[in-house]
Amino acid sequence: MQTNKVNVKDFLINNGIIVVLIMLAIFTAIKQPSFGSFDNLKNIALNVAPRFIIACGVSGCLITRGTDLSAGRMVGLSACIAGTLLQKPGYSGKFFPNLPDFGIWWVFAVLLICIAVCAIFGLINGMVVSFLQVPAFIGTLGMQLIVYGVCLVYTNATPIGGYRPAYTEVAKGRLFGVIPYLFLIALAIGLVIWFVYNKTPHGKYMYAIGGNEQAAEVSGVNTKKTKIIIYVTAAALYALGGFLVGAKSGGSSVNMGMGWELEAIAACTIGGVSVNGGIGKVSGVLIGVLVFEILKTCLQYLGVDTNYQYIAQGIVIVVAIALDIRKYIAKK
Repeated sequence: MQTNKVNVKDFLINNGIIVVLIMLAIFTAIKQPSFGSFDNLKNIALNVAPRFIIACGVSGCLITRGTDLSAGRMVGLSACIAGTLLQKPGYSGKFFPNLPDFGIWWVFAVLLICIAVCAIFGLINGMVVSFLQVPAFIGTLGMQLIVYGVCLVYTNATPIGGYRPAYTEVAKGRLFGVIPYLFLIALAIGLVIWFVYNKTPHGKYMYAIGGNEQAAEVSGVNTKKTKIIIYVTAAALYALGGFLVGAKSGGSSVNMGMGWELEAIAACTIGGVSVNGGIGKVSGVLIGVLVFEILKTCLQYLGVDTNYQYIAQGIVIVVAIALDIRKYIAKK
């Protein structure tokens, strides 16, 4: 009996954030019945989709005991690149006035351009972390500033809008008029990442590096190559996330995606991806992103001032990391 009580206590402590936020969601639904409406739940799901893609990128870094603080800025850079290249031909504030309308295929070409540009920064991140042995926190913090500076130079801090319908349709369209494309894209990415993490040698190498990098290297794992692939893949996912966020928003600026890396790290940690490496599931990432998005939505429905919302989100991030460290220490 005593063992069961201890297990229940540990469960409540280790998953305290999820439990509290479920209670908050129930309270919000009682106070504001529209919170539980189909339209609101649909909006939550659509907001979760691009953030889930971004969090999947961050999760790979965390599993190998790294992190990526440049994620949010890459999201913003991707959104700005896509925005400048996919404006309506007749839009008065067009960034490239002489850019012709190449047709529907140009939307997919621009996505590839965004992925290629961000992948270059991801490659640099991976090389800095792997070959120069710079801690991921420091290396990606520097890259965060570099990417932000590049975005400022590229856009001259000019807000971008006037997107062509073919671009916004990517995020707002529906398959058979029912299932949002945004949801399907996130689902496809989630399935691919799950397969990579669980069914490929690369996934096994990731968890091995996170568990014990020296032991993994002795076992024949090319740790440097694996880390580079992780950071390049993460950057490609940030690019896709930024591309979709820009299409969903109908506009972009250099500040788009600011701070999203912290949300992604918090969401991953809430979902069981350990900052101490070697542990994490794609399903947990989805749960963490969903919980974090529900928190923000609840605070909005309860009329909490925006300034206090940031405080609440910051507290959740600190508590999530503290609980993760507690679980890590308990296992030692």
